[in-house]
Amino acid sequence: MSFKEVLHAQHPAAERAAQLDLYAFLIGSWATRVVTHDDGRTHEGAGEIHAGWVLEGRAIQDVWMIPRREQRAATRRPLPVAGNWYGTTLRVFDPLLGAWRILWTDPATNNFVRQIGRADGNDIVQDGEHVNGTAMRWRFTEITPASFHWIGEFMRDGSARWERQVEVFAERA
Repeated sequence: MSFKEVLHAQHPAAERAAQLDLYAFLIGSWATRVVTHDDGRTHEGAGEIHAGWVLEGRAIQDVWMIPRREQRAATRRPLPVAGNWYGTTLRVFDPLLGAWRILWTDPATNNFVRQIGRADGNDIVQDGEHVNGTAMRWRFTEITPASFHWIGEFMRDGSARWERQVEVFAERA
């Protein structure tokens, strides 16, 4: 049996299907336009996302990358603010917490984040802290079967307002 066979699942675990539905829209492949914000300047790049059920359908794992795979060898200059992502998220619903535990790991940018994700109306909000202690929030908005808008924000020390850092505009591939 291969690693892929023991990791991937065809569908969500039946006993948790209702709770797992929150992130089910992510399953599949996405083409992305990435916009970074840097002191009033914006920068754009292209990327991709791939997501699937894992661990007997009890979790969702995805891979986010900037730039796209076919552009990675030719693109040596990282996207300002974001860098060149090649990371993975493991999203696991915790029934005792009534929310999702989210682990983002990106060895390409040395970025490791833990968050808690919950529905917020039609959106999904993930709150956590950067490894340096900065409060961060990632949001999925405008979710449809064919597209979504992801917003990465942080709060500077002493500030009471969120600052937009990265946006991802995704369309089903």
